[in-house]
Amino acid sequence: MQIHRTIHIALTTLVFVVWLTACRGGYSFTGASLSPDTKTITIAYFQNMASVVMPTLSNTFTESLTSKFRQRTRLTFMDFGGDLSFEGEITNYDVQSIAIQANEQAAQNRLTITVKVRYMNAQDDKQNFDRSFSEYEDFSAALSLDAVQDDLIPRIVDKLTESIFNASVANW
Repeated sequence: MQIHRTIHIALTTLVFVVWLTACRGGYSFTGASLSPDTKTITIAYFQNMASVVMPTLSNTFTESLTSKFRQRTRLTFMDFGGDLSFEGEITNYDVQSIAIQANEQAAQNRLTITVKVRYMNAQDDKQNFDRSFSEYEDFSAALSLDAVQDDLIPRIVDKLTESIFNASVANW
């Protein structure tokens, strides 16, 4: 009896795996919803055009966006002419006080990074967009930006690339 149950579970699992494999472009464990005809991607270098320039931010952002698509899709990267194309620039790198205490001293600061993205989908131009994405992290006003930015920037960039991924290929 135990052997029959084990065989039944194994066959059910095999059928499920074959079914998932056959459903190319229909479902993805990564969250990407891409046409089976979409095979290539181009991600241009995002220049830092913000009034405050963090020297490594352009590289950090561009590499993070590239890594996101490498990890979560099977698209082939091209220097230009991909089925999907991303270009844009970093437009804002700003620190603002957000929690003012009774003595008019800031208790919290917020680092915000904004990226303008132009996304083109050669397979479906209705999905194209040209828009800005902003994300932030808060930190204690007792700390200087220099002391926290190496920790905050990767977290903000990760949020930005996740938002861009979702807006472009996850259809969220």
